[in-house]
Amino acid sequence: MKRIFGILCLGLILLSGCVSKKKTTYGRKDGRKVAEASAKNEKSGDLVPEDPGKFVYFSIASAEEYIETFAEIAQFEMKTYGIPASITLAQGLLESGFGKGELTRKTNNHFGIKCHTGWEGDYARHDDDERGECFRKYNHPMHSFRDHSLFLTTRSRYASLFDLPQNNYKAWARGLKKAGYATDRHYPQKLIQLIERYQLYRYDAQVLGRDYAGLPEASGEDYLTYRVKKGDTLYAISRKYYLSVEELMKLNGLQNSALNVGQVLKVPTEKVRK
Repeated sequence: MKRIFGILCLGLILLSGCVSKKKTTYGRKDGRKVAEASAKNEKSGDLVPEDPGKFVYFSIASAEEYIETFAEIAQFEMKTYGIPASITLAQGLLESGFGKGELTRKTNNHFGIKCHTGWEGDYARHDDDERGECFRKYNHPMHSFRDHSLFLTTRSRYASLFDLPQNNYKAWARGLKKAGYATDRHYPQKLIQLIERYQLYRYDAQVLGRDYAGLPEASGEDYLTYRVKKGDTLYAISRKYYLSVEELMKLNGLQNSALNVGQVLKVPTEKVRK
């Protein structure tokens, strides 16, 4: 009996050795900077690393740790692609189950992006709206964040989002639902609640500059429109609404100070200015 037991134990040891050779690896970031943890691509200065050749999963303990882990990459993507960092982080928190959801654990898919036509990368089957749906799989979490940016910026259905001010997270949340990103009719409210609970709009303000620090919570209803008249200048309009010229230009996505008669500008209400 002792000999049989010893053989069984040896078999289990050998089996565990085989299991340890699987490509999936688990690591804990413990709040380290994304640039440090993701082996920053020195050639391009990109925060998204080259394919590590194996599955690298970041174990996340809490929502706060998720935010600390991925805030830098969300801000980097905002600077590069124009998607508010608050929206990226809120979607990541929601879609990934705070980084601990089953789909995220087995695919590094933080945004619930399905394969869709044309996807040639790795994938995994997962039950969602239907059984066994195809979801994209990434070897590194940062690849999911980059694909999220590309997914929104390369599909015409989301084009209207990029006409919205980058500090207007409420409009972005509603716009995502309207464009069909999610079937949940409460999707906008869930994103907004996450943004406000964890003050994710702070990361937008850091990217946009201190002129935006007082405007992060503004919604679409907090703005008025102003139609440019003959003789108007950006300076005169900014003085009228207690803004700096730079802030007015950022709010309307203007590249220079040229104005056209009849042009419609977005300006904040008194509520926002306070």
